[in-house]
Amino acid sequence: MKQMNILELAKKESAGRMEGTGRYRHYSGMGTHRGNRSFGRFAPIRSIAKSKDIDLHIYTNKLDIADSFSVMQELAERLPLKEIQYRNLIHTEEECIEWHALYEDKEMSTWKFDMIHIRKNSKYDGVVERVTSAIRTRLTPEIRKTILQIKFDVPEDILVPGIEIYHAVFVGGVRNYEELEQWRKTNPLTDSLEWLP
Repeated sequence: MKQMNILELAKKESAGRMEGTGRYRHYSGMGTHRGNRSFGRFAPIRSIAKSKDIDLHIYTNKLDIADSFSVMQELAERLPLKEIQYRNLIHTEEECIEWHALYEDKEMSTWKFDMIHIRKNSKYDGVVERVTSAIRTRLTPEIRKTILQIKFDVPEDILVPGIEIYHAVFVGGVRNYEELEQWRKTNPLTDSLEWLP
């Protein structure tokens, strides 16, 4: 499998998998089907490599638990979700509601959704989007291939946040998983929300 073109694998895995789910429509309708509330920004952030992760950030002026639950109810009724986890972080520094769900597509592949409903103008409003934009600006075809290969080579039983891989490649010049292991031991990323490439 290591000989496979990792860029093509990522494209193949993400292409069209989410078509027909209507999930964007459900979230973007949050403000309209619950009165006249403004839905705000919606920022899908894909993280596709060996693991099938989709990150969605939803920004609203107010965090409404009932609205958030109603959207998840609609998704659960329409999609083959296998598992849903809810975390209420409204009264924390994060000021958000987190949803983590497992979705099974037509090919029986499992996707992980991380849907974060964030209050506009909170401390973390737009932070991930700024990091993503900075990464895209510096991403060359060679760096992209390196990052995807490292993500692909991370063993199934080891969890390495993507931001740590980006940090290691951009800052440490890491080029493979073995180098990543060494880099993480001597250069831990202590505040991933403050780092920009």
